[in-house]
Amino acid sequence: MFLRELSTSVDHIRGAGPAAVRTLAQSGITSIAGLLCRYPRDWEDRSIEVPLKDFGSYPAVCTVVTVLAHDWFGFGRMRTLKVYVEDDTARAVLVCFNRPFLEKQLIVGRRYRLWGRFFYKYGEIQSTAFEVEALDGDDAGERAGTGGKSSFGKILPIYPLSAGLSQGLLRRLVRSALDQYGAPLEDELPGEITAKEGLLSKAAALRAIHFPQTLGELEKAKNTLIYEELFYLEIMVGRRALERRDRDTREQTAVSSGDEPSLLQKRLLERLPFKLTSGQLDAVLEINRDMDGPYPMARLLQGDVGSGKTLVAFMAALRAVEQGRQAAVMAPTELLARQHAENAARLLEPLGCRIAFLTGNLRASGRSHLLKALAAGDIDIAVGTHALFSKDVEYRDLRLVVVDEQHRFGVVQRSSIMAKGDRPDLLMMSATPIPRTLALTVFGDLDVSVIRDMPPGRKPVKTHLAKQSNEGKVYEFVGKELAQGRQAYFVYPLIEMDENKDLKDAQSMADRLGREIFPRYPAALIHSKLDEEEKRKTMEAFRNGEIKILVATSVVEVGVDVPNASCMVIEHAERFGLSALHQLRGRVGRGDAQSYCFLVYSDDLSEDGKTRLMVMLENSDGFVIAEEDLKLRGPGQIAGIEQSGYLSLGIADPVRDAEALARARGDAFTVLEKDPGFLDPDHRVIARVLEKAPPFSGVTL
Repeated sequence: MFLRELSTSVDHIRGAGPAAVRTLAQSGITSIAGLLCRYPRDWEDRSIEVPLKDFGSYPAVCTVVTVLAHDWFGFGRMRTLKVYVEDDTARAVLVCFNRPFLEKQLIVGRRYRLWGRFFYKYGEIQSTAFEVEALDGDDAGERAGTGGKSSFGKILPIYPLSAGLSQGLLRRLVRSALDQYGAPLEDELPGEITAKEGLLSKAAALRAIHFPQTLGELEKAKNTLIYEELFYLEIMVGRRALERRDRDTREQTAVSSGDEPSLLQKRLLERLPFKLTSGQLDAVLEINRDMDGPYPMARLLQGDVGSGKTLVAFMAALRAVEQGRQAAVMAPTELLARQHAENAARLLEPLGCRIAFLTGNLRASGRSHLLKALAAGDIDIAVGTHALFSKDVEYRDLRLVVVDEQHRFGVVQRSSIMAKGDRPDLLMMSATPIPRTLALTVFGDLDVSVIRDMPPGRKPVKTHLAKQSNEGKVYEFVGKELAQGRQAYFVYPLIEMDENKDLKDAQSMADRLGREIFPRYPAALIHSKLDEEEKRKTMEAFRNGEIKILVATSVVEVGVDVPNASCMVIEHAERFGLSALHQLRGRVGRGDAQSYCFLVYSDDLSEDGKTRLMVMLENSDGFVIAEEDLKLRGPGQIAGIEQSGYLSLGIADPVRDAEALARARGDAFTVLEKDPGFLDPDHRVIARVLEKAPPFSGVTL
């Protein structure tokens, strides 16, 4: 019997009455499997004696005490019992809020086992959170609320509680469920993996995760269940990759490009005033090999801000054009899409490529003509927004789909553009580097190319932190840069004033910066609510130097390339995520001049806020920042998937358990190579992992 087969209702557990069943159901626990998979969030080790004198050195005291006296303080309904106790090392006070009955149960002169969290207050050692139990031969412990079974000398599970659940109820029912159903549980991991990793059996791991005999046994149980979850997660990732390959096998239609760029790609490289970095060249060759291979490409291209991913994408598009087919480059905003289209026209049209720009704001007459040309094959590369996968858009022969800033598109959107072609190649790009641990889980069925080096000659952006009360010095510094002919960004978290939030907004500050602080320099405002044409004109004026100060929201986070801009001022910086701050900082430092980023923060910044801003101050590597962001915010938020059920594992954590994840991935893919049908819909697998499994890349919906 496997754990997933324990769909039996919890009312079959001995001792689970109607009230307990209702309480469990309110917390989403309806089956025995669900109960056994309610893993503890912590454990209390009551097997080791900790005397009262050591209360400050350990999380809790666990000792034997003698009751010395009772006392009361307060009046009326607020009257509270104090029980004075001592062990062989010190005296202490048990403050019994709402437990006056303990006066009769904790008898002066008798000895009890005591567990509690103690602190020093009012000149004495005190505890308000404690449990007591009579020594053997005395039943006072039962009357004190311990349930008749000793909780001392053991390692006790601490469960996450909700909806009326109590630790006592969960411990009792989990123990009963294990006694009734735990022994027959069969292993869900292949035997050779269990032996290689030194893991416990499934039955032993479940019992030990809830009621370990030793801390060593607890660690083994954790390792077993963590590895099992990660193994099946990677099995599903591998299955998706195999399914894609099985479904998408195609005839090889191109001559392999080997280890050099193709002819059309070489022509582009000859026109460039610089050479590709080694990271860019490696990515180009990896993409070429994929596009020439027997299976459609599914690749994630990662690179820090300014590493040259767009040029690599253009090289991939040339590969498709060389084969007489079409490419589509999709960006999340019209600003970014327009910039890509302009760069593509400048770089690729001289090579004979026909470029088109398609957005939802295109006028009907122009759109109709463009769509006809696209369907007829008279357009080689279409660049645009989500309009590229509108219902009325048809391609003659779409070979390559490039998705820039992939985390801003949903799975359905990516799938929709893929459906426009006959199993086209997919290249997803991310300017927000995704840590390897997350890439292995979220994008585990994709190949990954990483550009780690930066174009030569780039000067690192100097980052400074400034309190809001010291922002005058920031304005003074920016003024000196403007006087030298440079330009500056000012970014705010809000578009307009919100009376419920004590935050600056872009609209108000655009007026103030232009009239009061920098009256000599033209300033303009840009945000998401503006008309696309107005945004285009504003950005064009800023790019041309007609506007010296651009006041914005995070709409300028991606796709804005103005080499003359040397200052980025982000106010209320604590309100932005690390990846957003890094992206915004990447808008400067694109020219020859030294550039600066000022993170202006609230005077009463929280400790968490200080930690995040220090990461920005101390690091310029986007991959390091992404790792820290992952630790602080969790995998769901950093990948833009917090609403979709990704990575909602029971006990495993892809960040903390990165080494186990890598080993589990290797084991999973080895198993699938031997037995591609290892995991079918009815195969043994952790029920929760199956329920949470996402359509990882959107390729195989």
